[in-house]
Amino acid sequence: MAKEKACKTCKLIYEGESCPNCGKKESSDSFKGKIEIINPEKSELAQKLKISKKGIYSIKL
Repeated sequence: MAKEKACKTCKLIYEGESCPNCGKKESSDSFKGKIEIINPEKSELAQKLKISKKGIYSIKL
């Protein structure tokens, strides 16, 4: 079973070799908190966190 990790660039939580959101390989497996963005266009929180794509993101790395 692959371990969840968070991208150090965009904070997306994923499993695998590289981030499916931005393509970077720099990640951290120690992160705190998760937030799921369902509709980034209408989400005030997504806009404040500068998130433009759906997904589950870490709050703090």
